[in-house]
Amino acid sequence: MPTMIVIGYRGDLDQALHRRGIDPHYIVQAPASPPKSRRFTWVADMENAQEIFRAVLSADIDEVAGVLSVHEMGVFGATYLRQQLNLPGNADSRTALHFRDKYLQKSMLPPRVRRARCRHVPVGTSFTELADDLGEVFVVKPATGAGALRTNVVRSPEEYAQALTPFTGQSDVEIVAESFVDAPEVYLDGVWEKGDLQWSSMSGYHTSPLSAVQGGVLSAYVLDRSRHSVLCDEMETLAGQALTSLNAPDCVFHMEAFTTEEGLTFGECAIRLPGALSPQVNQLTYGVDLFDVEISLALGEGATRALGDQRTPERFHGYILLRRPDGCVLTQSDFERNFRFDEIVYDSSPDAPVGPYGRVGQAIVSDPDELTLRKTIEDIVRFNEVGST
Repeated sequence: MPTMIVIGYRGDLDQALHRRGIDPHYIVQAPASPPKSRRFTWVADMENAQEIFRAVLSADIDEVAGVLSVHEMGVFGATYLRQQLNLPGNADSRTALHFRDKYLQKSMLPPRVRRARCRHVPVGTSFTELADDLGEVFVVKPATGAGALRTNVVRSPEEYAQALTPFTGQSDVEIVAESFVDAPEVYLDGVWEKGDLQWSSMSGYHTSPLSAVQGGVLSAYVLDRSRHSVLCDEMETLAGQALTSLNAPDCVFHMEAFTTEEGLTFGECAIRLPGALSPQVNQLTYGVDLFDVEISLALGEGATRALGDQRTPERFHGYILLRRPDGCVLTQSDFERNFRFDEIVYDSSPDAPVGPYGRVGQAIVSDPDELTLRKTIEDIVRFNEVGST
């Protein structure tokens, strides 16, 4: 059985690999927890390409078919492994960095693409210097991205000092600061191949990742293209401009943007699988299995076959990453008594493992009408927050 080297672990991708008859070997960093039945190697830092390469060589894998990363931190390492092992897919390290460093990414976009002003934060940079450059309110986050983790909106010297505490403070390119864009956020999940957009789906956040990091319930839903035709066209145009200027390889991508009065403002773009339950809701809505597309691209097969089952939506789907509420106890039965779910898993035990965004469970809901779906998600989020309808 051919082996796919996978940097990071996620269970849904693991299932997709086994459906394809591919044996994964995972390169993982704590606190990931692949099943003991899987082959895996621990590393201290999955952004360290040398350590990843040593781990792969030490594993003595007989037949390597390809390599892929499940998240941001492994994108550069996957590129390096392709170089060294002569594997299919993007092997251009410089191109990979266009999608890893948020300053480099925004600086390479053409002038016509509206974006936040962005700069690195060298060691010793003061709040006053950034406020004078970016405005009284700005955002501090990791230069290489980490979802919304370690991302903070800064309005004062005190908040700035607090925002710097998760970082080492020893690198001039560890942190970026950006001007704050106060607008709703949407995102495009898509497939880019041969320099063109092959497929895409636009979604909106009910609760943004940044709000979820601060205690909200992360949730999102697929947007009805017929209801948002102009916005969808604008997002696809923006994706084409960004991916072309960044010299994007054949990839599954995830691009975020803000819907401002002036038009779309580019947020950021990643060349990897979308996070949370976005692949599942896209497959349920459109019939497109982004896991299968990602695997096909990593094997050098191209995306055409994997995109063959796409369909016109009959129902639109959304997801909620369920949290443990403050001040009350909820069980899965409580959710099921009050709402109808396509899928739900919720662990109410006190020792339930807590994942990113406070996640102890997850749910998928759907409806033929996007507006009804949005209302359902809003009601479930409120119920999760306070324990009552």
